[in-house]
Amino acid sequence: MSHIISNYVDSAKDAGLDVGFPITPHVFRHNKAVHMVHAGINLIYIRDFLGHVDCSTTEIYARIDTEQKRKAIEAACKYITPKQEYQDWTADQDIMAFLKSL
Repeated sequence: MSHIISNYVDSAKDAGLDVGFPITPHVFRHNKAVHMVHAGINLIYIRDFLGHVDCSTTEIYARIDTEQKRKAIEAACKYITPKQEYQDWTADQDIMAFLKSL
């Protein structure tokens, strides 16, 4: 299996396509699990599909999904966030007094 994948990866690299990380059979397994999480499939079924003994191992894919979303949002939004530093609003006594009065 690894040999077949290596041949396709080499062909893709020759065509100018490079993902920047090694492509292994485990990458396909991981990708399938993440897609199953995206599809809303119960983690118990994903655990059985992957052959995990403990569901906590499978929960990694659910956490990875959340982390990937956060990283994607940060990467997409880095150009729209302001570059200036904001003052510490907690140092403003008027604002703090107003908030405490609420």
